Amino acid sequence: MTLRTRKGVWVVPPMRAVWIPAETPHSVTMSGAVSMRTLYLLPNLRRAFPARCFVMNVSGFLKELILHACQFPRLHKRVAIERRIVDILLDQLKSVECVPLQLPQPSDARAVRVARTLFANPADQRTLKEICKDCGASRRTIQRQFLNDTKMTFAKWRQQLRLIHAMQLLGSGAKVTTAALESGYGSTSAFISMFRRQLGATPARFWAKTARKQNLACSAE
Repeated sequence: MTLRTRKGVWVVPPMRAVWIPAETPHSVTMSGAVSMRTLYLLPNLRRAFPARCFVMNVSGFLKELILHACQFPRLHKRVAIERRIVDILLDQLKSVECVPLQLPQPSDARAVRVARTLFANPADQRTLKEICKDCGASRRTIQRQFLNDTKMTFAKWRQQLRLIHAMQLLGSGAKVTTAALESGYGSTSAFISMFRRQLGATPARFWAKTARKQNLACSAE
């Protein structure tokens, strides 16, 4: 599942969730078959959570708790058993581990042109200097703007773009080799090494652990 806002892109693999703050315009696209559950939090319940989107890991316990909560049309804190479900849910959500599967977007117009060029073709092998010739800015300017706008170096941002693109391909059923090559990696081994550094497991192990699981979304309203 891929979430897009004006500020960035987030990829949500199986058995992960995404936090979406209230009044955040966004779009969601699916890669392959997806079963999703959504929780909506009232204003007084969301104060402890960040005012930004982020992807989180979902434990087996939290997954079952969410599935159970979704059997109710609405949870009421005045009903004791329902209040306990809400309290446990909030405790679990406050302690989740974030997953580095987000890609912030630059705001500078020149950097945006570079980002759009690479979004159109994440496998583009041109250097930043070569890309800048078509985007009306110097390499140094673009490097500075990416760091200012996204808090990431351009090289790190480009690597993250390729990871997210690969995750979308893998989620659609692509083989690891196909995902690696179409994301700009010269070899499958280089891609697997990067994937392990970023997510702590090889692509095969990562997807084996999460196969046939549901995606989850948490939205503050």
